[in-house]
Amino acid sequence: MSRRHTLPGMLFLLLFLPLCLFARPALAHKASDSYLILDVSGNTLSGQWDIALRDIDFALGLDLDGNGEITWGEVRTRHADIDAWALGRLGVQRGGPCRVRVTDHLVDSHTDGAYAVLQLAGECPRADGDVSLSYRLLFELDALHRGLLRLTVDGTPHSAVLAPERAEQRFAAGQGSRLAQFAQYLVEGIWHIWIGFDHILFLLALLLPAVLVHQEGRWRGVPHFRDALREVLWVVTAFTIAHSITLSLAALGLVSLPSRLVESAIAASVVLAAANNLKPLVEGRRWLVAFAFGLIHGFGFASVLAELGLPQQALVLSLLGFNVGVEVGQLAIVAVFLPLAFALRNTAFYRRGVFVGGSLATLTIALVWLIERAFDLKLIAS
Repeated sequence: MSRRHTLPGMLFLLLFLPLCLFARPALAHKASDSYLILDVSGNTLSGQWDIALRDIDFALGLDLDGNGEITWGEVRTRHADIDAWALGRLGVQRGGPCRVRVTDHLVDSHTDGAYAVLQLAGECPRADGDVSLSYRLLFELDALHRGLLRLTVDGTPHSAVLAPERAEQRFAAGQGSRLAQFAQYLVEGIWHIWIGFDHILFLLALLLPAVLVHQEGRWRGVPHFRDALREVLWVVTAFTIAHSITLSLAALGLVSLPSRLVESAIAASVVLAAANNLKPLVEGRRWLVAFAFGLIHGFGFASVLAELGLPQQALVLSLLGFNVGVEVGQLAIVAVFLPLAFALRNTAFYRRGVFVGGSLATLTIALVWLIERAFDLKLIAS
């Protein structure tokens, strides 16, 4: 009877691990984002919109000669197409639709590459009242894309993350909902963990041995669930604290590291965590490993908040919500993974198939990431 009850867990692990290991294996840590800064004062609108050239190329095909490089000349010949494409996916209303136009085109560099900068201007029907915004850039092509918004309405700052499920939002003049902002970045923290496959692989590499103990050269199941739970809570909390420290320092502009170095180090952390499972060098204090490498992972999302240029108060609140979301997202993964792993800990399926096989697969994928990121190569098509 008990063996039959483990079948769902076995099926879950068989499906869950390959999903985490092989879903979009060449995906870089930095997801697709655009940066939208708007200032609505009375019935006048101004601002700028930074959109990654790789995203525009993905949607419109900028690389006319197919040499893999996008030149300023190729961008310049498509200014009208870029304007129509972008503005067709952005709507601003204040007492009715605002007329938004592109007044100039520039190019700028962010940590993940070159961006087209669209200078915006416009007029709205009314000079007071709420401002509504509709954003649908790239959602039909990439559901993971996010629009990072900094909006000022008659002097009142707002910030938001625009996602497919939050494509239309309303902002009031004279007040900024701190609770709504906190909740929005909390959700983004959860989402960041769930779509960050390198984060998930690192976390799983640390969780896989949590239900085992290494004795006399062999892995054996821990006797009590509380032993595994204590180990896991130490690991995820240490990772979140470290992640929060460096994310906050980087987003506040106190520390800055090159993007390629950060992404390569994140991949290396997954390699080392998986390798430690196969040949244990660090035993019993995996929370120290989680903390050490969590410091590196914290830089992964920091550039997004820093480049958005949020006002200081908004940035602190956003960081707090995001960091809480990271912890919630990790605990959700633990809540599903740990009971199943504990139930299967003494089976050959778990020790050989899930633990050893999963660690080997994690090591392989992370090595591919490391080579791609360190040497700017593309070994696996995304």
